[in-house]
Amino acid sequence: MDRRSILKNAGIAGVLAAGAAPAVHAQPVVRWRIASSFPKSLDTIYGSAEVFARAVKEMTGGKFDVTVHAAGELMPAFGVVDGVQNGTVEVAHTAPYYFFGKNEAFAIGGAIPFGMNSRQLTAWMVDGNGQKLMREFYAKFNIVNFLGGNTGAQMGGWFRKEVKSPADIKGLKFRVGGFAGRVIERMGGVPQNIPGGEIYQSLEKGTIDAAEWIGPYDDLKLGFNKVAPYYYYPGWWEGSLNLEFYVNQKALAALTPEYRGIVQAAAHEAHVITQGRYDARNPGALKQLVAAKAKVLPFPQSVMDASFKATMELYAELDKSNPEWKKIYADYRNFQRDQILWFRFAESRFDNYMAAQKL
Repeated sequence: MDRRSILKNAGIAGVLAAGAAPAVHAQPVVRWRIASSFPKSLDTIYGSAEVFARAVKEMTGGKFDVTVHAAGELMPAFGVVDGVQNGTVEVAHTAPYYFFGKNEAFAIGGAIPFGMNSRQLTAWMVDGNGQKLMREFYAKFNIVNFLGGNTGAQMGGWFRKEVKSPADIKGLKFRVGGFAGRVIERMGGVPQNIPGGEIYQSLEKGTIDAAEWIGPYDDLKLGFNKVAPYYYYPGWWEGSLNLEFYVNQKALAALTPEYRGIVQAAAHEAHVITQGRYDARNPGALKQLVAAKAKVLPFPQSVMDASFKATMELYAELDKSNPEWKKIYADYRNFQRDQILWFRFAESRFDNYMAAQKL
């Protein structure tokens, strides 16, 4: 019996029984490098890129190998967009708002003050217009973006002195991530954009008066409670932080369709795992910080209101000066309005009730 007869009469079961394997498309061997904006010591946020790399390797049987490099190994933490844009590396893993100096619209893909929470932002990216709008914007930088994790709502940071009113922000040298510094500046503060690995030394030496990073798990690892006693919440500038994988356009286009699908699947896995890690690990870390005498305090209502007012004024100005910002932000804000309406009825009501119960 020849091969054609086997295929015709026996189907796939007959093929396997006869020892004849169907043709398999040979996949190429690919090597990529990821330049991270984060230090290796942070197994959550730096770990997002490791999750991505491991998933890609496993799904391709080791033929698509991705290595992850911490901030400073291949390039500075804030040099990764240039690295991807000019093809020095194939991928960057970073927080988009670090690059608001290139264009404020970068921040919308990551976190903007008084923006969406993590679920809302993910919804905008995967089922709203977020991914489409951000990819249109990133195209001019030779970048294709993929979801890369989310921290959830962040804490408001560590302060040497209490914050009792908006007046306490004036003159404050505050390490705050990226775009939020524009709001702090409007409130009279002095924003400092310092990479994560350099914050502790700056706070310890008094180069800065306060610093925010992410939340209890990372903050405990970085030891901020040892050099500043007051731990404020919430980080109104980051109701969530969407991390992203920035992939060089040519590098992505050179992949087979199967490999491109694997890149997206691996990015989504990293996104979900990172959010899960933060939600799982922050509660225990907060307990440890409280046990170590950290003074956990809410920002006064007057500070929240002044911050919101300054933020809305900034957005109104950007709508007039930056057409790319205006286009993306208009869609973002409309989506957020609907999300807040929905969350008010079910999610928020349920969460508030449960927070008042003893379990």
